[in-house]
Amino acid sequence: MASVDARTVASLLREYAQRTALRGGNPYRAKAYSRAADSLAALAVPLHVLIAEDRLTEIPGVGEAIADIITKLHKSGTHPSLEKLRKEIPEGVLEMLVVPGLPPEKVLRLYKELRITSLPGLEAAAKEDRIKTAKGLGAALQTKILQNLAIAKAGEGRLHLQRAAALLAHAKDSLRKGRPELKRVTIAGEFRRGCELVGDLAIVAESAKANKTPKASAADGLQIRLSDRDHFGAALLFATGSAAHMEKLQHLAAEKGMRLQTDGLHNGRTLIAGEEVEIYRALGLPFIDPELREGRGEVELALKGKLPKLVTDKDLRGILHCHIDASDGTETLETMAKATRQRGFEYFGVADHSKSAHYAGGLSVEEIAQQHREADRLNKRFGKDFRILKGIESDILADGSLDYDDDVLEPFDFVVASIHGRFKLDRKAQTQRLLRAISNPYTTIIGHMTGRQLQRRPGYEIDVEKVLRACAKHDVVVEINAHPWRLDLDWRWHQAGLEFGCMLSINPDAHSIPELDHMHWGVLMARNGGVPADRVLNAMKLPEITRYFRQKRRSLARAA
Repeated sequence: MASVDARTVASLLREYAQRTALRGGNPYRAKAYSRAADSLAALAVPLHVLIAEDRLTEIPGVGEAIADIITKLHKSGTHPSLEKLRKEIPEGVLEMLVVPGLPPEKVLRLYKELRITSLPGLEAAAKEDRIKTAKGLGAALQTKILQNLAIAKAGEGRLHLQRAAALLAHAKDSLRKGRPELKRVTIAGEFRRGCELVGDLAIVAESAKANKTPKASAADGLQIRLSDRDHFGAALLFATGSAAHMEKLQHLAAEKGMRLQTDGLHNGRTLIAGEEVEIYRALGLPFIDPELREGRGEVELALKGKLPKLVTDKDLRGILHCHIDASDGTETLETMAKATRQRGFEYFGVADHSKSAHYAGGLSVEEIAQQHREADRLNKRFGKDFRILKGIESDILADGSLDYDDDVLEPFDFVVASIHGRFKLDRKAQTQRLLRAISNPYTTIIGHMTGRQLQRRPGYEIDVEKVLRACAKHDVVVEINAHPWRLDLDWRWHQAGLEFGCMLSINPDAHSIPELDHMHWGVLMARNGGVPADRVLNAMKLPEITRYFRQKRRSLARAA
């Protein structure tokens, strides 16, 4: 049999991962196969070259054992262990593993107990109430399946931002090493636009040998476009998208008697612009940042000179909403604060879980006092240029009250109020729950407003507009939760929040030192939403934000 390409090997390795998960045993083995399959799908160098040069272990997530499996799959299109696993479970059963909240053991039970062998069969069984009566399955699982089938279909083949970033960084590095003659190797596609889930992995590079019309090649799952120097910007523009944005630009070009194509902007047969900035300028537009290019009115705003100056990573002065080992974080207060300072920030806002979050080590009143003493001790050591801000992530109870009394909340610099349970309240009740929490004078920030987890669960039903209006009325800040599984509040609501008068805060919800860097994903979401730095709470310098919190406490004292 002829050898197979990397895309086919990635598909086979992913199947191997799924069948291994269904077999049971060490769950990390199946995850390792799956991550290696993702890496294979984003190779910038042909797989046969890596095998011939004994470089498979350069691929992220590929060690010696997986390299051996990849080699066998590449040469023969199969593997003895895979063939053995195929005899145990029909292929269609694997489809069910993409449904969030449906673990391998439940998939196996659905197959063995109900003989379900496909996603359509699973949906039919759920709608016919066959799952809730089956032993070991039940009504709750049936409800979850019906709810999450739509998520599975919408997110199929799409990656979270941080995973796409890792794959594209490796692809870019591999391309530079493997083809040193290429210049301006640039990431494009949905990742460049900052989409919360990335389906197309794309890179554009300048090549002296490329034709004027950009040449697109699929290096298996990765799209690589090569262009000469004169047409590089146009190639990058089209590879970035979105389709809706490009349609607007082409329509504008036609109105001006010009023609916008993948090789540049033309007036008759003459190329008048080949770089991105030049193309926008020739169309009478300022440069439109990639994160705004979604066809949602950005071209019209640009024509009126009303594009916002978007917040950047450098605008952020501090970090709020982080967890330490006092609740469910992995590091001490001192370690997290020092790591924050090393990143160039001026303040670290600890916000551990509150007493209702038993599952996450929520803090007792005594533990709060102990943490505050530790913060005071460390702040004396840090001096004037860096400060630990004392916060708490207080649970919003079902009735909308916070789970600490006012006298406990009073000493905090800030309070993040968040929902962590009772997600199934109806829209009216859930909205009222949030409205009461927002009206609590101790609430500073509303955390992850809709509770969504991308590709895991939808957000709970609320009237977002009503909640945003209440935040503006009560001077409560709206969180842009930067954790790549959340990215909540959805950027599509940011403009409404700004129009109502809301401030926003880009928070990493970090539980470890590496997660402090989630801030970048939150910045991307804010840029998608057209948010300027002057509407971001933690773009304030240390004196400004301490004054902001102090004034809020004074207003509480006056109200009391």
